[in-house]
Amino acid sequence: MRRFDMTPLYRATVGFDQIADLMDRALASDVGQNSYPPYNIEKIEDDGWRISIAVAGFSDSDLAIEVKDRSLIVTGRKADEDSERNFLHRGIATRAFERRFHLADHVRVTGASHVDGMLNIDLVREVPEALKPRRIEIAKAPEAEANVIEAEKVN
Repeated sequence: MRRFDMTPLYRATVGFDQIADLMDRALASDVGQNSYPPYNIEKIEDDGWRISIAVAGFSDSDLAIEVKDRSLIVTGRKADEDSERNFLHRGIATRAFERRFHLADHVRVTGASHVDGMLNIDLVREVPEALKPRRIEIAKAPEAEANVIEAEKVN
């Protein structure tokens, strides 16, 4: 596992501590991360994404989606209905899971659907108007004042 020294970043910036935490979390979680259930993250527009999670064997009531502290938490708990069944081979995993996704600022979940064994979660970044770039018009100085200022400079 690689370790990055963030000390130069801390000396030159203020308020970017979460970037270092995010990098530490991402690098640390890759080593022992469970790959169940498999998922895709798809960019569907400039500020829109879809997370698709393969949840074959789970019903809507077995799944839960929660957003808490800028984290998207998807959990699946299957009721033990199969105790009476005698499997010769069991290749469809329906074990309990919890999958976490850390969300950036202003990213929110807009909806979710469960179709054909795929749980699709749609996300969008909605930047508040106050944080969007805006153009400031430069006011023209009245013509009379401009002439007076130049006259004073000459004298």
